[in-house]
Amino acid sequence: MNKIQEGKYRPYPQIDLPDRKWPNNTITKAPRWCSVDLRDGNQALINPMDMNKKLELYTLLLKLGFKEIEVGFPSASKVEFDFLRRLVDDNLIPDDVTVQVLVQAREHLIARTFEALQGVKKATVHLYNSTSVAQRKIVFQKSKEEIIDLALQGVDMIKKYEKDFDGEIFLEYSPESFTGTELEFAAEISNAVTKRWGISDKRKVIINLPATVEVATPNVYADQIEWMSRHLDNRENVIISTHTHNDRGTSVAATELALLAGADRVEGTLLCNGERTGNVDIITLALNMTTQGVDSHLDFSDVNEVLDIVERCTEIETHVRHPYVGELVYTAFSGSHQDAINKGLAYRKSHESVLWEVPYLPIDPEDVGRSYESIIRINSQSGKGGVAYILEKNFGYQLPKAMHPEIGKLVQDVSDKKGEELSAQEILEIFKNSYFNIEEHVKLLDFTVSSVKGVSKCTLTYIYHDKEIVSEGEGNGPVDACKDALMKDYKNDFSINSYYEHSCGHLSSAKAIAYIEIQTQNTLSCFGVGEDNDIATASVKALFCALNRAYH
Repeated sequence: MNKIQEGKYRPYPQIDLPDRKWPNNTITKAPRWCSVDLRDGNQALINPMDMNKKLELYTLLLKLGFKEIEVGFPSASKVEFDFLRRLVDDNLIPDDVTVQVLVQAREHLIARTFEALQGVKKATVHLYNSTSVAQRKIVFQKSKEEIIDLALQGVDMIKKYEKDFDGEIFLEYSPESFTGTELEFAAEISNAVTKRWGISDKRKVIINLPATVEVATPNVYADQIEWMSRHLDNRENVIISTHTHNDRGTSVAATELALLAGADRVEGTLLCNGERTGNVDIITLALNMTTQGVDSHLDFSDVNEVLDIVERCTEIETHVRHPYVGELVYTAFSGSHQDAINKGLAYRKSHESVLWEVPYLPIDPEDVGRSYESIIRINSQSGKGGVAYILEKNFGYQLPKAMHPEIGKLVQDVSDKKGEELSAQEILEIFKNSYFNIEEHVKLLDFTVSSVKGVSKCTLTYIYHDKEIVSEGEGNGPVDACKDALMKDYKNDFSINSYYEHSCGHLSSAKAIAYIEIQTQNTLSCFGVGEDNDIATASVKALFCALNRAYH
C-alpha cells in the first residue's frame, strides 16, 4: 500500500468566531427553496436531458411546490436557450414562480440571456465568478482587484439590459468556490456587488455562498455563513443562499447548520444529482424538517412518483438505502425490529395518538406514499422493486431497473382490484398477460437476418392493417435492421431508448430474454419483452411487443 506523502493535505483553518450563535439556534421555518436540477444537475449527466425530459422534470418541480427554479444556462447552448423559450412561448411559468438563469460576466452572454428571458415576468439573473485563492492563483492568475472588477462589470452589464426588460429582474451573485475564499475578500466583493446594483428594501439581492467543493466539516461552513451574515452591508436586504456539494458526504449537515447560522435560502437538487458527488438533496432536507414538526412547504407525499420521474429523466438509479426514498428504508428484515415496529403501530392505533413514535421508523411511511413492509410482500402498497424481486427470484426474469415502475403499476392495479396480497404465481400471470399475451395491431410472422462485415441485413414478414408485408432493411444489428425494414411501411414513429438481454434457465435448455424500451410521440417509455431460444428472435419479438403495447 502506498503511503500518502506527509504534508500533501492540510486541515482547513478554523474560523475566529468565539461568540458564534448558531449552536444554540433551532430551525423553525422552511428556507426559500431553489431547485438547480435543470442546470447543475443536468450538466453533470452522462446523457443530458432532452426537451421532453426537461419539461417532465420541470413539471414535477412545479407540482412539488418549488417557487424558484434555475432552468439553465441559456447563453451556453441552443438547447438551453430553446428550453427557456419553450417555457415562455407555451406560457408554462406560473405567476408565482421565478425562473433563474446562470450567466458569466461577459456581455455577449448577458445579451443572449436577456434575449432568452423576453416575456418572462420574474427572473433571477445568477451572476458568478470564482474568487478562491487556488482559482485566482492557478486558473485566472488575477489579483483581488481584477476579480472584483470582473464582477462589477457583470453587474453593470445586467443593469444595462435590465433597463429595456419588461419584466422584473432580481440579482443573485455567487463568489464561486466561496469555501476556498478568504472571508474578508468574500465580504468585500459581495458588498461591492450589492452597492453597485443598488440594494434597498425594494431591491433585495441574493448573495449565494456556495460550497462549490466541500472542503471542511459542516461546523466550519456554519461559521463562515454566520461570519458573512455579520459582515454583509444592508444585511436586512440581503438574502443569504447556500449551494452545497457533497464531496465530504456531509452536504445535508452543512446546509442544516448554515440555516442555523442565518442562511435564508437553499439551492439543491432532488436525490443529490450534480457535479462529482452531487448537490445537496432537497428531499432529505425537507423531510428532515418534517420529522421535526416544521412545514417544508414542499410536497413529498408521493415519493414513488418523484423517483420514477427523476430516475427516468436523469438515467441514474437511486440507492436502496437512500434516506426516506430508498426501496428498502421502510423494510425491516430483523425479527426484533419487525416486532418492535408492529407493537409501535398497534400502540399508536389503540391510543389514537397523533404523535409519531414508532421504533425504527423516523417518519410515517404513509406520509411519503409508502408502507412498512416486514418482508418482500406484494400487495397494493408494495414497492416496484418487490415485484421485480419476485419475478427474478422465482422465475428468473431479470427486469431492467427502468422497467420496474411499469410492471409495478400493472401489478398494483390488479392488487387494488382484488384487495388482497398476490402470490408469486399471480404476479407471473400478470407479467405474461401484459407482455406475451397481448392484442397485436402489428404481428410478426417471420424474419431472417444475416451479417456481413458488421452490417446486418433483415428480411421481415409481418401483418399490418390485415395485410401481409415483406420488407428488407439493414442496420448495425438485428434490431436496428428489423426497425429499418419495418419503417418502410409502418406509420407509427418511435425511437429505441434501451435494450437489455439475459439468459433464463440452465445450460442447453436456457432461453434468451430480451427487453426493449421505446419512446413514441405520446409516451417517454414503453417496454416490450421477447422470449425465445435464439437471442435475435427474442429481441425482435421484444420490439414488436413494445409497439403493440404502445399502440394497442
